[in-house]
Amino acid sequence: MKKIFVTGALGQIGSELVMKMRDVYGNNNVVATDIRRVEDHEVVQSGPFEILDVTDGKKMHELAQKHKADTIIHLAALLSATAEKNPMLAWNINMGGLVNALETARSLDCKFFTPSSIGAFGPSTPKDNTPQDTIQRPTTMYGVNKVSGELLCDYYFHKFGLDTRGVRFPGLISYVTPPGGGTTDYAVDIYYEALKSGKYTSYIAKGTYMDMMYMPDALNAIIKLMEADPSKLKHRNAFNITAMSFEPEQIAAEIRKHIKDFKMDYDVDPVRQAIAESWPNSIDSTAAVEEWGFKAEYDLAKMTEDMLIKLKEKGI
Repeated sequence: MKKIFVTGALGQIGSELVMKMRDVYGNNNVVATDIRRVEDHEVVQSGPFEILDVTDGKKMHELAQKHKADTIIHLAALLSATAEKNPMLAWNINMGGLVNALETARSLDCKFFTPSSIGAFGPSTPKDNTPQDTIQRPTTMYGVNKVSGELLCDYYFHKFGLDTRGVRFPGLISYVTPPGGGTTDYAVDIYYEALKSGKYTSYIAKGTYMDMMYMPDALNAIIKLMEADPSKLKHRNAFNITAMSFEPEQIAAEIRKHIKDFKMDYDVDPVRQAIAESWPNSIDSTAAVEEWGFKAEYDLAKMTEDMLIKLKEKGI
């Protein structure tokens, strides 16, 4: 990767990935794009930035060509809970944007990455230690988009020889950007509220396990996969990756090791709870480990300690 073009660069993943990639590959070699421009954002200030609506395929191609991109990281999307509120908008952005990104990559002969998600699984998927290759019948628009995206990326690889790669992210936890409308965002909110008020009301029910990952591990996974030897990639576009699986009471207990009077109660959101219950409790990342050496560094305890330290440094 020499010239990297990133869509959705001001989102949860993009805002951190762009900065990490600029550290690795050089500020001018990572072109950030988003539908809006935030002048004081470090992504905008530290390197090339362009305004882009990913549903505009012509503009995407022009910008990628202008910057001589050899790699496209396509992150722009509506997340799970937001997508359920406006499913047709989600389809137009998530699928229309993906097709435009794939076509741009095909015409410019770029390497290509886009993330899938545990949302690509559904109620009929095995819940525990979910296999790499298994039944996928999601019941959300976001999930339908992700399964469709996995298949579409496979198609572009087999039909056109496009070097497509991707992972199925679990819930991502970060201290840098605020939650963006995902079902797993309670696991970010809880740290903010623990520091602000010493209490939190969870919209996810007690006992609901979901796979999670701390953002530094997610960023490292993207870079490691994109640098991997393509001849060793059997799955390419939908590698299961995971770092930890927990339910709300466990994250609360971990926080109490640092904030002893922390209290949590529940006011379950039926929409997000239904989404959470359709997802796996834990997933098997053996294929990612074997094919490109995936390894997570953070467990719940290590992540909790780091989250609280970093949020305090931010003045939360």
